[in-house]
Amino acid sequence: MKRKLSLPLTVVFPAIILSFVAVVFALEPGRAFLNMFDHANEAADTAKIEEGRQTFRFDTFGDEAFWGDTLHLHRAIEGTKFGGVGPGVSPAIALALGLKVDQDALPQSLVQQIKQGQVNLNDPAVTLALLKLNAVIGITGRFKSDGSLKSMGIQCALCHSTVDNAFAPGVGHRLDGWANRDLNVGAIVAAAPNLQPVADLLSTDQATVRKVLNSWGPGKFDAALLLDGKAFRPDGKPAATLIPPAFGLAGVNLHTWTGWGSVPHWNALVANLEMHGKGTFYDPRLDDAVQFPIAAKNHFGHVQNDPDLISSRLPALHVYQLSLPAPPAPAGSFDAASAKRGESLFRGKANCATCHVGTMFSEPGWNMHKGSEVCIDDFQADRAPDHAYRTSPLKGLWTHTKGGFYHDGRFATLLDVVNHYDSCFRLGLAQNEKQDLVQYLKSVPRTR
Repeated sequence: MKRKLSLPLTVVFPAIILSFVAVVFALEPGRAFLNMFDHANEAADTAKIEEGRQTFRFDTFGDEAFWGDTLHLHRAIEGTKFGGVGPGVSPAIALALGLKVDQDALPQSLVQQIKQGQVNLNDPAVTLALLKLNAVIGITGRFKSDGSLKSMGIQCALCHSTVDNAFAPGVGHRLDGWANRDLNVGAIVAAAPNLQPVADLLSTDQATVRKVLNSWGPGKFDAALLLDGKAFRPDGKPAATLIPPAFGLAGVNLHTWTGWGSVPHWNALVANLEMHGKGTFYDPRLDDAVQFPIAAKNHFGHVQNDPDLISSRLPALHVYQLSLPAPPAPAGSFDAASAKRGESLFRGKANCATCHVGTMFSEPGWNMHKGSEVCIDDFQADRAPDHAYRTSPLKGLWTHTKGGFYHDGRFATLLDVVNHYDSCFRLGLAQNEKQDLVQYLKSVPRTR
């Protein structure tokens, strides 16, 4: 007679569970793994977006060494009362320059004092207090123990964020990715006490540099100035271009008006060459001494810093930017019936959808065109490596109507843009059709 083998439950029960799991995997080998990895991917995506948000809003990449330590811009902000120069920058002046204040960074006690008129908005000391709270969007102050500024730096959010004005004009909740068309970058930089390093790059004097900077006006910046030295267009107007939005870029190949490169390429270029942070940047196209004489002379296409404070930040910054959707047009901001007719024209008679494709409103692939293809000059295009203009995505046009349209704001209104294309392509649009197109452009993107 054979003896029965008896095993304890502590051995049998785990074995049964393992057998069941094996059967599940045999029947559906991918499901358990997919669920596990899906959850892991979701968690990683969420963490990456938050990391990118923090970088976009608060990371200076070490650029204090330029804006504060070299140009001494912080001294103009604090004024003579705090050991700086000049009258200083009060909140009233800062808001007039287009700087924005994050309402959510303000303690409730300060909010109440402002509401009750107990805060002197003409006092630079209040600006310093706001900087200590990290409430001035896009600017970080570094302070001494006595409360005066030691240095200052800037962030991506300076140009590519604004606020909803929920508390007051220029004060509200952050709107990341929106173009700050109120920001007078040139006037802010022109206030720096020491612009000699910039003058040396441009082989000129500080007075000329300030003249150029003050010519830009609100909502404009010239990213190519320190690459090619071209301060003005052939017609004598400033060579600066409008600050573009940084939202709605998912699926869009190139990032700038003139298609310099992808989102991470341009982020690296700006962080290193425009913000003057400390990182690594490689673009041998800048070695072209004919097209980019300043960049070639100073080896701007071959930047290396140790430590590198930028490169490790680029992946999360990229993910965050691509996560920013274009905001839907507010109800009542356009004529819905007219916009519906305009959409039919956009995709039909007006032929706009040939280039502004699908929900991206740009072309999949290499979305670049010569100026002659859209009946404009090539001046700005020729300042970029590909000598062409990008088909700009149209989502969220309603958020950046201030300053005009096209790269340099040459068309004051959307109707001016439509009239230009009607003439350029001989579309034969009637006046009511043009108005319908304008209403459609104002409506993009719409919630459906």
